[in-house]
Amino acid sequence: MNNLLKRIKTEIYDICGLKVSNFRIETESKEYDACQFNLNGLYIVCRNAKITPKKVGQFATFWKRNEHQPIEPFHEQDAIDFFIVNVQTEHKFGQFVFPIAVLIEKGIISTDKKEGKRAFRVYPNWDETKSKQAARTQKWQLNYFYEINKTTDLNIVIELYKKR
Repeated sequence: MNNLLKRIKTEIYDICGLKVSNFRIETESKEYDACQFNLNGLYIVCRNAKITPKKVGQFATFWKRNEHQPIEPFHEQDAIDFFIVNVQTEHKFGQFVFPIAVLIEKGIISTDKKEGKRAFRVYPNWDETKSKQAARTQKWQLNYFYEINKTTDLNIVIELYKKR
């Protein structure tokens, strides 16, 4: 388990009674600390986002390798409950907890009718978006975000992990 996720486990999951099990690292997306695990029986796919130098927001990959070897977006039939994106700057730290149903609605997860995305950008509450598109994206994404600090409302965290 990477340092960021260990910190979340200690500061959030353990206090909220959320138990991590069946943890496994995804070797192909090491630079995003890609992993999968169960959290109180929910199946989680997790990435740490990266800050990119020229654009606001942070970037996270979200793909799998199919049996023919090319990469492809996750599909609505994959047994995933939540996609988690951990974000941080030098002084701020937080987590997006996206229910798969929302990612299907937003076109990030593939369906039989539409191909999803292999990566996407997230906008934590501390980012000042400059484009209308980024502002619209940030607006819906913040419904699934919490900042981790001394004033984190753990009830909000518990509610986020109940949304499906």
